[in-house]
Amino acid sequence: MATGTKVSELRELNNEELVAKLREAKEELFRLRFQSATGQLENNSRLKAVRKDIARIYTLMRERELGIEASVETVESA
Repeated sequence: MATGTKVSELRELNNEELVAKLREAKEELFRLRFQSATGQLENNSRLKAVRKDIARIYTLMRERELGIEASVETVESA
């Protein structure tokens, strides 16, 4: 099973590192889609994991933009 990046790991990054991580994830998603279209993709669950990583990064960037701070205890207990 393909696992994505944990939110706690993303929260430790600064904004520039988040943008770099987002760029890497989008490039990986492009490569995975290309492999899927040509029939070379072996791990289909990786597509879903990368899409979720991208959504997590966008969510974290939006939280920072709005000034919303979620405590680690609240996130981990949910």
